[in-house]
Amino acid sequence: MPLGRAHSVAVTGVDGQLVEIEADIGQGLPSVHLVGLPDTALQESRNRVRSAVANSGEKWPDGRVVLALSPATLPKVGSVYDLALAVSVLDAAGAVPSERLAKAVVLGELALDGRLRRVRGILPAVIAARNAGWPTVVVPAPALAEAGLVDGIEVLGAASLRSVVLWLRGEGPLLEPGGALPVAAPVGGDLSEVVGQEEARWALEVAAAGGHHLLLTGPPGIGKTMLAQRLPGLLPPLSESEALEVTAIHSMAGLLTDAHPLITMPPFVAPHHSTSATAMVGGGSGLARPGAVSCAHRGVLFLDEAPEVGSKILEAMRTPLEEGEVRIARRDGVARYPARFQLVLAANPCPCAPARDIDCICPPMARRRYLGRLSGPLMDRIDIWVQMRGHAGASLTADTAETSAVVRARVAEARARAKHRWHQVGWTTNAEVPGHLLRQRFPLPPEALAPVESGLRLGRLSARGADRAIRVAWSICDLRGADKPSARDVMQALNFRQRGAS
Repeated sequence: MPLGRAHSVAVTGVDGQLVEIEADIGQGLPSVHLVGLPDTALQESRNRVRSAVANSGEKWPDGRVVLALSPATLPKVGSVYDLALAVSVLDAAGAVPSERLAKAVVLGELALDGRLRRVRGILPAVIAARNAGWPTVVVPAPALAEAGLVDGIEVLGAASLRSVVLWLRGEGPLLEPGGALPVAAPVGGDLSEVVGQEEARWALEVAAAGGHHLLLTGPPGIGKTMLAQRLPGLLPPLSESEALEVTAIHSMAGLLTDAHPLITMPPFVAPHHSTSATAMVGGGSGLARPGAVSCAHRGVLFLDEAPEVGSKILEAMRTPLEEGEVRIARRDGVARYPARFQLVLAANPCPCAPARDIDCICPPMARRRYLGRLSGPLMDRIDIWVQMRGHAGASLTADTAETSAVVRARVAEARARAKHRWHQVGWTTNAEVPGHLLRQRFPLPPEALAPVESGLRLGRLSARGADRAIRVAWSICDLRGADKPSARDVMQALNFRQRGAS
């Protein structure tokens, strides 16, 4: 009884698992049976694969074809298995030799005429194949640049099923990745375009140096959105491992382009305030897809008009803010997506939002209710609060604002100090360091901690808020090149948290 084999990858979140596909050709009426928990899209692949094989000049077997995907208990989702299904049938029929097929993982969706189409999650699938020790992976030609980002495995691209068959027979080569990757431009404008607002600019620099979350409040048109858009330009480029991690998430979300297959700059994601909880944290039917918090991994998530965002959506962000990860359970399994981002919230001081506070016509309860939509537990996770005010007319013509490049250089030096200090415990920025390590590894002198302890005794700070204030103090210390935060640094960090309450 003829039996053929091929291998593909099932991707759940950003993790991949190898899937073995077996094809058995037996006696009986011509039919195709697919087993191994396939979803609807995979069930429909029976017709796609059969037409693609016939239109590629090969003969579909006459008889009963059974296709089994193992592990049988793992749900199989999507059309990424089309190419593996086709070549496993041809292997079982003896139409292709099995020497190369036994050493290769094949990925891709088939068109009816045999063309190979790109699918989501190529990058994490190739990484999974490499980690499993496979020497070769075959991907659709449009995804060759994306797959070629992975070192340690031979990556080949195919435009059609016919080209794969010829390669398996040793009658023709497949495409190889080549050429330098295009360099991505920094996201957003330059910081020099923001005039005035020295305090907000300084807060933005501190947030960039330590990876801290930021809240900007002020009337419309004062520059909150401009500052938020320029935060990614102050952050250093992603490291090689970070770039692959971020690119893998965008691959799962279907956001990669051929022009920039590798994301090397911190991403900037700004969903509309009417977005849903699923779009924000991830989800969907079947297998969960990444949301905005994961697409902003290692970058900036900006929520404009934050009080207008639904309370359930804001509260759903509390766990990613604390843990740096999203775990979504759905029918087809639990998807895990990294979500270590910098959150920037922008809010008006009240519903009427006049240019001057004295012109506000909102009753006191309306003002309290408006900003009260940002709950206490969420606000406790925000490190820096800045209340922006209108600037003088003379500052509009000032030409002394620093550029993003100048500030980025200081931020890079501060981040280098933090990375050197925390590398032994596995962290790179001050905002990531757990509170107990923050206090045990590098304790502050009593005179510097006195304002924090006073705030704790008076109930003005929670334990989490105290740790976050100390993290901000370390970032201020790193920016001025000191070895340990002073009492002035701690007071300034506390001042950042108190301004949002006024």
